[in-house]
Amino acid sequence: MEDHQPMLRDNALKGKTYVVTGGGTGLGKAMSTCLLELGANVVITSRKYDVLENTARELEQSTGSLVLPVACDVRDYEQVELMLQAGLDKFGRIDGLLNNAAGNFISPTERLSANAFSTVIDIVLKGTANCTLAFGKHWIKEKQAASVLNIVTTYAFTGSGYVVPSACAKGGVLAMTRSLAVEWGKYQIRTNAIAPGPFPTKGAWDRLLPGDLAQKFDFKNRVPLKRVGKHQELADLAAYLLSDYSGYINGEIITIDGGEWLQGAGQLNGLEMIPEEMWDQLEQMIRNKKGSV
Repeated sequence: MEDHQPMLRDNALKGKTYVVTGGGTGLGKAMSTCLLELGANVVITSRKYDVLENTARELEQSTGSLVLPVACDVRDYEQVELMLQAGLDKFGRIDGLLNNAAGNFISPTERLSANAFSTVIDIVLKGTANCTLAFGKHWIKEKQAASVLNIVTTYAFTGSGYVVPSACAKGGVLAMTRSLAVEWGKYQIRTNAIAPGPFPTKGAWDRLLPGDLAQKFDFKNRVPLKRVGKHQELADLAAYLLSDYSGYINGEIITIDGGEWLQGAGQLNGLEMIPEEMWDQLEQMIRNKKGSV
C-alpha cells in the first residue's frame, strides 16, 4: 500500500472490531491495514487459510493491532455463521462488516459456461447477502448499532460488456445496499457502498489482463485525472464509512474513480477491439495459470 498516513486521527477506531471478507490480499488487505493502523481489531476471511495466516502475522507485526484469520467460503451460509461466531469469541463484539470478497471473468459472455456465470453470482451477490444477513440478524438480536460497507463497482450502475456476471452481481449488491439502508435504519444499522474505479492489484489485474493486454488497455487513459487510484485513498474512504464519523450517511454509493465513469460508461466496453483469436490466447493463458495454482 502506498506510503502515506491514514486520513483519520491515531486510534480513531480504538476498541472497534471489523470483519473484512477477502481481507488477505489486494484491496481487502489494504483496507484491513488502514483499519488496524487506526487502532481497530480486524477479522480477515477468505477460503485460503495459509494466505490469511501469513497476512495476519504480517499485519499484526506492522500495525501492533490484533488480526484474526478465519477461513470462510462466503457462498456457504453455515461457514459464514461460524466465522461470525469466531470473531465474537475472540473480540466479544463486531462493529462493522466490509463485504469485499469477489470473483470475476473478463470474457465475451457467449464464451462463458453457465457454471462460470453462477460462480461469480454466488461469490459476489450470494456471498454478500449471506454475510449481511448473518451479521444483521446478530446485531438486531443484540440491539447493537453497526455498519455494513459493500464494495461494488461503477459498472454496477452503468453496466459493462465483457464482465456481465460481475455487473449483474454488483448491481444486485447495490440494490441490496439501498434497500437495507431503509429497512434496517430503525435498528441503527447503516448500509453503504463504495464503487471504485481502477485500483491496480498485481494478482487481480494480471489474471484479468495478462501480458501485453494490460498495457494495451491502460486504464489511466480512461480517467480524467490520468492516473489510477492509490490503495490508501480507497482505504481511507472505507475506514471513514465504517466509522462513527459517518454516522448520518446511510444508503449511499460513493464513487472513487477519478471521474472515469463520467468520461465513458462501462469500464470494460473498450474490449470490443480484441479480435477473436486474441480471446483464444487469453483464455488459454488463464487456463494455464489456473493449472499452475
